[in-house]
Amino acid sequence: MGDELNVRRIVGGFASVAVALTATLVHTPSASASTAYGCGYPRVCFYKTKANWDARKWTAAYSDITNYAQVLGSNSAGSYAVFNSRNDDGAFLVFDNRSSYCLRPNELITNVAGSYVTTIRIYDSASC
Repeated sequence: MGDELNVRRIVGGFASVAVALTATLVHTPSASASTAYGCGYPRVCFYKTKANWDARKWTAAYSDITNYAQVLGSNSAGSYAVFNSRNDDGAFLVFDNRSSYCLRPNELITNVAGSYVTTIRIYDSASC
């Protein structure tokens, strides 16, 4: 009976340590990852002007994988540059002249002459 009581104390002690460690881990702030051009993973970032691009300050970012095209808002439509910080997902961009482009993972496009992006759809695939 004495040995059984010691086992319960040891097991109970491990449980207390596990609870304490879990509580510590829950309260630890998460690390922030940064990627190229000031665009945090996993986003497709839009830089409205060349000045925004030069400063690496995006003006809009999209991150949701959808089964439809999202119409860009005023902070992203007509942007000077677009960067896809996602590692595995492509972003299908449609331009005002009805052309389109699959922006592959970690790819950048800038200053698309004569047209601007109007919609985006992020795919769960690198090839859109």
